[in-house]
Amino acid sequence: MSHTTAALVGAIAGFSIFIGLPVARMRGLSKAFQGFLNAVATGVLLFLLWDILSHAVGPVQAALIGARLGSPELFIALGLIFALGLASGLLVLIYFNARLFSHQQGAPSPRWLSLAIASGLGLHNLSEGLAIGQSAATGAVAFASVLVVGFALHNVTEGFGIAAPMAGADRPPSWAFLGLAGLIGGGPTLLGTLIGLFATSVYLQVLFLAVAAGALLWVINEMFHIGRRLNTPPALAWGLLTGFIVAFGTELLLTYLSL
Repeated sequence: MSHTTAALVGAIAGFSIFIGLPVARMRGLSKAFQGFLNAVATGVLLFLLWDILSHAVGPVQAALIGARLGSPELFIALGLIFALGLASGLLVLIYFNARLFSHQQGAPSPRWLSLAIASGLGLHNLSEGLAIGQSAATGAVAFASVLVVGFALHNVTEGFGIAAPMAGADRPPSWAFLGLAGLIGGGPTLLGTLIGLFATSVYLQVLFLAVAAGALLWVINEMFHIGRRLNTPPALAWGLLTGFIVAFGTELLLTYLSL
């Protein structure tokens, strides 16, 4: 696979996130339906948090073998990178949000929350792009193509997660704003693909995933805060379950296609 082709398929995988973004401009929605959309998006993000953490922890756990054999350097380095990445992803958003909205009361605006979601997912998609680029660089063209299909399906659900906080807001977001959110969330897939074509690094992979997980921890907490105001407990539970199963289903499809 040529570098141009690899970049093209990475862009396709990343920019499929735009498919789910028009949900943000939907109007005339009842409070109950807005709450259900929010709960579904939160379920998607919960799955992505679990998925991100499992991929980030994998290399750290694998490095334990070397530590057990008397060479703990890799394990110590990856463990520190994971901890620092997780802490920075969570704490930077907490302190930045507190400073930015110190003069306001209540939760952050829907647009700010959507941008925060897009930023966290962008870091996640950067690591997905690394996987596509590394597969293409090593000649695993078929596997790289499978990854593109799976990641594209995943990114559609991620686009919905970005859009959900703005659905039904008093003022609909502009197409320019949705374009910016899509670039923040999906653009890093292309960047990661280009990086993966020329360089591979387990340290970068763990760092990007850990920062993304930390950011999603903050985002999910905010989404729950909104969801509890919009939903009854049963409606919140059904929405969470729906979002988690949809996201898990796309992951299972990716796994099946890669066998």
